[in-house]
Amino acid sequence: MECPEGRSSECWIDFDLCGHQIVTHLAPESVGVKATNHVDADHVPVPHFGIVLPIDDWRALADKLTAKGVEFFIEPKIRFAGEVGEQATMFFLDPSGNALEFKGFADFSSVFAK
Repeated sequence: MECPEGRSSECWIDFDLCGHQIVTHLAPESVGVKATNHVDADHVPVPHFGIVLPIDDWRALADKLTAKGVEFFIEPKIRFAGEVGEQATMFFLDPSGNALEFKGFADFSSVFAK
């Protein structure tokens, strides 16, 4: 998966993320992990942005990021194993300190299952 750069200026950049426009703005005073919440043995960064991928795409992205030496906030792992909503997850910070979560699901019907 790639995120090609679109339009930009000195203080913002548009990226194409799976056909969706992600707009990043410089605002150093308002970014970064403000807190964490406990979820399935992890301290999940708050706030964060998440995207859901098919499990094979998630694995390919996790392998690519690991090979590039990305520092993970939460290492790639399976969460809720064997339960409703089982998912692969990983968190890392963008260059401005924003937390990003990428989830992988084998069964998309369980994305919002309770």
